[in-house]
Amino acid sequence: MTKSIDKARSDTSKEFAFNSRDFDRVRDLIYKRAGISLADSKQEMVYSRLARRLRATGISSFSEYLDGLESNQIESEWEAFTNALTTNLTSFFREEHHFPILAEHIARKHEPVNIWCSASSTGEEPYSIAITLCEAFGTLRPPAHIIATDIDTNVLETASRGVYNLDRIEKLSAERTRKFFLKGKGAQEGLVRVRPELRDLVTFKQLNLLEDGWPLSGEFDAIFCRNVMIYFDKPTQGKILKKFVPLMKSDGLLFAGHSENFLYVSDDFKLRGKTVYELGKSQTAGNKATLRNLQKGNP
Repeated sequence: MTKSIDKARSDTSKEFAFNSRDFDRVRDLIYKRAGISLADSKQEMVYSRLARRLRATGISSFSEYLDGLESNQIESEWEAFTNALTTNLTSFFREEHHFPILAEHIARKHEPVNIWCSASSTGEEPYSIAITLCEAFGTLRPPAHIIATDIDTNVLETASRGVYNLDRIEKLSAERTRKFFLKGKGAQEGLVRVRPELRDLVTFKQLNLLEDGWPLSGEFDAIFCRNVMIYFDKPTQGKILKKFVPLMKSDGLLFAGHSENFLYVSDDFKLRGKTVYELGKSQTAGNKATLRNLQKGNP
C-alpha cells in the first residue's frame, strides 16, 4: 500500500501529466517515424526527454503536444521529437576488435575504398574508421571515402565540427592523439579537433533508415551498422538488411554491435565472426542487381 501511495505522489508531482496512453501514443509515433521500438521500461526516459520539448514549445500538456504532431500543426517539431528520443552512446574505437578486421580487409584493395557508417552519432565512429584507413594505407590522405549518416540532426552537427572534450580521447594512444588531433589553446584549452585531413575523408548526411529510398550510390567495401538495430523490431531489421545487399560489394563486410544477431533475421548474410557478417552465397550479382532496381522503384 505504501509503495502504491508513493508512486501516486511521484506521478502527481511531475510538471506535466503523463499517463500510459500518452506513452503508447509516443511509442506509436516514434515507431512510424523512425522504426524505434520503445520498451515499457522507457516511460520515465520518454517523459524526461519530451518534457523539455513541451517547455521549449510552450505547450502545457502531452496530449496537446502529441495532437499537434499527429495533425502536423507543429510539423517543424518532428525533427526535435525524433532527436529527443534517439539514444546516442558512442566513443572512439568502441568495440575495438572490429577495426583490425577492417584494416586487414581494406589492405587487399587496389581501388578506392568506400565505407558507410549508418549510425554516426556525434562522429566518434566514422572518425575511428578514418583513422583506421589512414593507418592501413600509411597516409593522412588514403584513397578512401566514408559516408556517415544519422537520423539525428543535432549529433550530425557535432560530428561535422569534429570538436571534442579532451577526455573523449584519453583512452587513445599518445601517437594517435598526436597524429590525428589538434589540441586547443587559450580559450579552446581542454578541447581537441580532428585534423582537417581526417575530416575531409568523411561526408555527413541526415538519413532515416526507414526511408523508402536512401540517397546513396555505388557499392561499399564495408557498412557499419552497430548498436542501432537493437532499437528496431525483427521485421524492420529484416527490411533494412535486405536493402543493404545491393549496396555492398561482393566481398563487402557488415559490422554489427556486440548485442546484435542477424542470423535469425535474414538469410542474406552469414556470420564471419565477432559480429562481422558477409553476404550469403545466394546473393549473386544477378540477385543484387534485381534488389537494386527494386530499391530504386524500377521493375
